[in-house]
Amino acid sequence: MGNSFTVGDAVCLAAASITAVQLLTPADPFGSSLRLLKQLRSQEGGLTCSGDVKNGIDEYNRLHSSSADERNAEYKTLVNSYYDLATLFYEWGWGQSFHFANRYPHETFAESIRRHEYHLASKLGLTSDPARLKVLDVGCGIGGPMRNICNFTGCDLTGLTLNQYQVNRGNEIVASSMPQIASKCRSVQGDFMSMPFENEVYDAAYAIEATCHAPDRTGVYSEVFRVLKPGAIFACYEWCMTDNHDPTNKEHLRMKKQIEEGDGLPDICHTSVCLEAMKKAGFEILQEEDLANEEFGAGRGGKPWMLPLLPSWNPLTQRFQFNWLGQVIVKYALKILEFCFLAPKGTSETQLMLQKGGIGLGDGGRAKIFTPMYLMVGRVPMKRSDKTDQ
Repeated sequence: MGNSFTVGDAVCLAAASITAVQLLTPADPFGSSLRLLKQLRSQEGGLTCSGDVKNGIDEYNRLHSSSADERNAEYKTLVNSYYDLATLFYEWGWGQSFHFANRYPHETFAESIRRHEYHLASKLGLTSDPARLKVLDVGCGIGGPMRNICNFTGCDLTGLTLNQYQVNRGNEIVASSMPQIASKCRSVQGDFMSMPFENEVYDAAYAIEATCHAPDRTGVYSEVFRVLKPGAIFACYEWCMTDNHDPTNKEHLRMKKQIEEGDGLPDICHTSVCLEAMKKAGFEILQEEDLANEEFGAGRGGKPWMLPLLPSWNPLTQRFQFNWLGQVIVKYALKILEFCFLAPKGTSETQLMLQKGGIGLGDGGRAKIFTPMYLMVGRVPMKRSDKTDQ
């Protein structure tokens, strides 16, 4: 018999560890998983991309088997399909703020996420009577950063997202969990390539890992420029390929493709493309920096942004799903739930798509060919051009 460690042993160990977390810590993995399944069922009737999860993931996979040009042309369908399928998994596994952050020494994950948001908010120049200022969140998801920044600054926040489920979910959360800011924090549905707002109505705007979904960076930045008042600031974290990316390297191309497929992206631009697009839109560039390269105290316990996506054999972390055994367990657990009609058909395919994106992000971050936090800060000139009339 020896000391061999079988797959069955590993499964039993994982189950025992999860049970221990359930019984001995404030975490509630069983309860949160049951809530996820319940929400999946209730959400299926409100999908904007198709009638059910299975058709949704099939349509999404079809789009990603096409060319980048076709994905750009059908970006609204691509993004809606993606967030119909991914939003619940994101909220369940990551939280209400759908973005990354380096972790400084002694920071919790949640603290690092909020600090990253506050750092961006600090670039917006919200100093004079913030209660009177109107700020736009471009691509707000379910509004996690928007609520935090509203609470932090006291400004009036409007979040724009293409996906109606995210609008409903974001407004539901603020009404039920943060009623003290409900009057000055709301999500609205719209396309950031053609925003449903008048010219020069906002005092500041920001985007957190959202405009990467745009088919044309100049187009989306120009729309932000249009709705901002003269002198207003736009700050964003962009997803970009870095100078380390080699378009002839097969491994680099594999990582890039996995990120695009797993994260609903038509294509990923180089940092220089985004910076040039900001200038072309009319912004005066105040700052540009890749925060993935910042000093976060790695020698003193700090952690890089991609660490949660790298495989681990610790069954108490979400990183367990990225090792070969975790991938097998999650895949077949979801298939069993589908077979028992506890999860909609297509749930396991959706999770596989998201997992593939996580692997690409982890590998791309470790290889330093990709960044999710290319910071750009731009200001609308006091004497602006005629772009708002275009």
